[in-house]
Formats: sequence, structure tokens, C-alpha cells
Amino acid sequence: MVPDRQFLVEAVLLAVLGALAGTLLGVITAAVIARYGGWPVLISPAIVLLACGCTGLVGVIFGSLPAIRASRLDPMVALRTE
Repeated sequence: MVPDRQFLVEAVLLAVLGALAGTLLGVITAAVIARYGGWPVLISPAIVLLACGCTGLVGVIFGSLPAIRASRLDPMVALRTE
């Protein structure tokens, strides 16, 4: 895999996995609170997809700069500085 794509894929993957974990935690929390409060729970799949899409976009935006920098870096310089 090309180095710049690798960083970008990693950033998007981490963002989307974070969104899914947050969604799962939110659903569980909402269900527990609704059970004790006697309220109905309404979770819209469209809103969940929108949230995951937004976090994927954030991953692309904030993963692009490190990916571009990494692709321009000479491997020997990177190994020498670590």
C-alpha cells in the first residue's frame, strides 16, 4: 500500500471505529436510561449513518496532512531522526 494512503486509511478507520463504538455506547446508555425512566427509545438509522459519515469525513480531513507529509518524507531521513 502506498504510504500516504496507508495513513489516510488508518485515520478514517480509527474515526469510523470510534463512531461505531460511540454509537454502541450511546444506544446502550439510552436503553438503560429509558428503561428506568419508562420512556420510549427512538434510534434513527439515518442519524447513525450520518454521524458515521461525518466522522469518516473528519478522518479524511485530519488524516490528509500527516499522509501528505509522510509521502514526501525521504525514508532515510525518517529512519535517521527516530
